[in-house]
Amino acid sequence: MLTTQRKSLILDILRRDGQVIAKRVAEEFSLSEDTIRRDLREMAGEGLLRRVHGGALPVSPDLPDLSARRAVASETKQRLGARAAAMVKAGQMIFLDGGTTTAEIARRLPRDIAFTVATHSPTIAAELEHHPTAEVILTGGRLYKHSMVATGAAAMSAIAQLRPDVFFLGVTAAHPVHGLSTGDFEEAAIKRHIARCSVETYVMLTEDKLDRASPCPVLGIGDVSGMVIPEGIGEERLAPYRALNGAILEA
Repeated sequence: MLTTQRKSLILDILRRDGQVIAKRVAEEFSLSEDTIRRDLREMAGEGLLRRVHGGALPVSPDLPDLSARRAVASETKQRLGARAAAMVKAGQMIFLDGGTTTAEIARRLPRDIAFTVATHSPTIAAELEHHPTAEVILTGGRLYKHSMVATGAAAMSAIAQLRPDVFFLGVTAAHPVHGLSTGDFEEAAIKRHIARCSVETYVMLTEDKLDRASPCPVLGIGDVSGMVIPEGIGEERLAPYRALNGAILEA
């Protein structure tokens, strides 16, 4: 078996199982464990996976701060934002997570109907300063500056008093096995809490977040009402997600 073939099969296993165990793969391919470990080292060097003792896990995405993320995949985020904003109906309360994609939702919200936007992000609230019909509720708490969102007990208490119709969730990674995840424990807890308080939750995902796993789980793929993703992602790659959640909306 050629090296490129082995590496392709290893990636298939990683997407399917959420992990690669070197000994098991060596037995499956009838190869030495040293050969598989060498492949894993090379693939880790190429940024395709993350080496751990005995095997490998999906890549953990980098966590640049909010100002750095504003310049990443901006056109794609604009399309996702427009698709999500089109879902908003008159009289609804929506909850916008912090982040650059949800900022694009805020910029594209309809201006001819009245609704309420709740958020725990001061930067998201500021986007709506001049919106003519949106009532804005900003919840307080301890500011997590990396993502510019409120976290902690005060934030959870304030959010518990709300019952949003739709929560537009942002995460750093999505994986069929490991679910939706982010890089900070407290922020993950707040995201889960908002989802529990909301009638529906839709997660916004750029393509670079698929098949990855951050350290702090938020929700399973099947725990959200739907996923909003860019168009053009191959069906083979999306199949594991569709098996868990049939509501995949393309923008």
